[in-house]
Amino acid sequence: MSAGTFTPAAGAAPVSRMILAQTALETRMLLRNGEQLLLTVIIPALLLVLFSTVDIITVPVREGSAAQEPVDFLAPGVLALAVMSTAFTGQAIATGFDRRYGVLKRLGASPLPRWALMSAKTLSVLVTEVLQIALLTVIALALGWSPQGNPLSVALLILLGTAAFSGLGLLMAGTLKAEATLAAANLVFLLLLVGGGVIVPLDKFPVAVQSVLGLLPISALSDGLREVLQQGASLPWGDVAVLAVWAVLGLGAAARFFRWE
Repeated sequence: MSAGTFTPAAGAAPVSRMILAQTALETRMLLRNGEQLLLTVIIPALLLVLFSTVDIITVPVREGSAAQEPVDFLAPGVLALAVMSTAFTGQAIATGFDRRYGVLKRLGASPLPRWALMSAKTLSVLVTEVLQIALLTVIALALGWSPQGNPLSVALLILLGTAAFSGLGLLMAGTLKAEATLAAANLVFLLLLVGGGVIVPLDKFPVAVQSVLGLLPISALSDGLREVLQQGASLPWGDVAVLAVWAVLGLGAAARFFRWE
């Protein structure tokens, strides 16, 4: 037996293991943050319960379709809101303050490659979204939701929405100061909550504004999810195209302009 047999091999761990470890850390930090938990879980759940049980909104009914419960209209929109709250608002704020405190700079100098760090953040977002969607689905089903459509179409829309919002969130976090990111991300969240077709149907807005609002990523995601889950339609290619364009533009701009310090 040669000397050093029991000496651990020097060097960094495999990149895949580093990504998984960083993903677990990012997820734990997000779930332990009370403010982020309020934004990503509690607010969407409260909106779903409140507007499903109180007669506040009028559910739009298509010609030739039977009237549906408010939860059938609200559930897809709240799922879209949950994706936005995690992939955009939560990620923008968390990454912005990581950048301000020098966390990103130090991690960027570690054996973990920068692309792997961003991959871990993205995986953390997806893990959180799975937990959000599972919780909101249970609540919606308890309120009488009757989802339809192909789950694969739903998964594709959510993945595209996640990519679009992640790109925009990282772009904001990588270019603005942390305090500005905090204010801007929360403001955008509130504006898109009101004007993105999540709670208030887009047909309640002036006709001239509807076409503009329909091009927003939250509108495309909520409308696409309704097409599938409420109407049982096949994949809504128009909404897919809007989300794909936002994903390419957002991720491309984030990769180009993101500053690590």
